[in-house]
Amino acid sequence: MAEPIPIIGGTGALGYGLAVRLLRAGQSIVVGSRKPMRAAEAAENLAAAVPGADVEGLENAEAAKRGPIVFLTVPFRAQSETLTNLKGALEEGQLLVDCTVPLAAAVSGKATRTIGVWQGSAAQQAKEMAPEGVTVISALHTVSAPTLGGDGQLDEDVLVCGDRRADKKRVADVIELIDGLRAGDAGPLESARIVEPLTALLIGINGRYKAHAGIRITGLPDQAPWA
Repeated sequence: MAEPIPIIGGTGALGYGLAVRLLRAGQSIVVGSRKPMRAAEAAENLAAAVPGADVEGLENAEAAKRGPIVFLTVPFRAQSETLTNLKGALEEGQLLVDCTVPLAAAVSGKATRTIGVWQGSAAQQAKEMAPEGVTVISALHTVSAPTLGGDGQLDEDVLVCGDRRADKKRVADVIELIDGLRAGDAGPLESARIVEPLTALLIGINGRYKAHAGIRITGLPDQAPWA
């Protein structure tokens, strides 16, 4: 992509791992955080981890203005506040890729469980909160943050939910810049209510097996439905 990819919550494990992989793929990244100093520190660490990386750290609202596809990688407990603070920054025509999972850990419960969201899913809540004209896509719920941020080879699928194939394709194109990740069409945004709990399922499986397993959908044709 010619334009930078903002990652809101890029100082967390998932956002940082996503940034690492995209930087290795030669992409420009803008790390967003509530605190500009934390964003700058994360950018410095990323630059050290990926020599020659084009990365910048900014406060969330400033970061969100920098690219057409914005990734939201904050914990569920921070989703609502973050989106409220981004209302003046996100603009019509942008895609907001919501990676949030409503884990029970947000309310001091277990990470192997999810909590109910009135709108149906965290992604649908994001859609309700996003400014008019901003399209929400749901993705990156089943890729382990430690695996994403590590050096190992990836070999798994990313389930992408959204209401328009053209929008899902744009997000899929970014995801598939990362070697070893394949984007799959998981249906409309409302399907996120099915996909998001897979995170809790995988946390439980990985805890029992002491692993960082992901998901692979078998039997799919080579050509994606949005091609």
